[in-house]
Amino acid sequence: MAQETNDQDLHDLLSRVALADRAAFDGLYAAAGAKLFAVLTRILRDRSMAEDALQEVFVKVWQKADGFRAGSQAPMAWLYAIARNHAIDMIRAQKRIHDDLDDHQGLSSPEPDPEQSAVAAGERERIEHCLEELEPQKAEAVVSAYMEGYSYQELADRYSVPLNTMRTWLRRSLISLRKCLDDG
Repeated sequence: MAQETNDQDLHDLLSRVALADRAAFDGLYAAAGAKLFAVLTRILRDRSMAEDALQEVFVKVWQKADGFRAGSQAPMAWLYAIARNHAIDMIRAQKRIHDDLDDHQGLSSPEPDPEQSAVAAGERERIEHCLEELEPQKAEAVVSAYMEGYSYQELADRYSVPLNTMRTWLRRSLISLRKCLDDG
């Protein structure tokens, strides 16, 4: 098991990786690989995909290490961002492939029966009602994050709030939605 690595150690490793130092790259993989794998597994929900993604993430790290700016963010945050964005790109690509297959091969699911339509409409109304109880910006952020796939950073930039504020907005909004749906 790799010993805990601090920000300065990671910064040093990234600086050396930017100079194509393979030993530093091995050290970076040992120091951060397990944490990045955990993030990828959580997002992708598939161990095999996460393993493939981890390799692709480290290829990106190798190629982009010279783009890391020490003063702008912590090394682990930079690595997490690369991993998270790659996982989201994989999910979007997979969704596009499935959508294309459905469109081109006529494999789209059959129309729901009237009972299924009524149930779905009722659920949609409940969700919309609960979203209306949130502040408009927060409701829009929830929809953008969880239905449209925007990253927390993209939303923080869109609403001109710090990243941690956006995380808090989304967490509290989801708690409110869950309570509203449970009460309804």
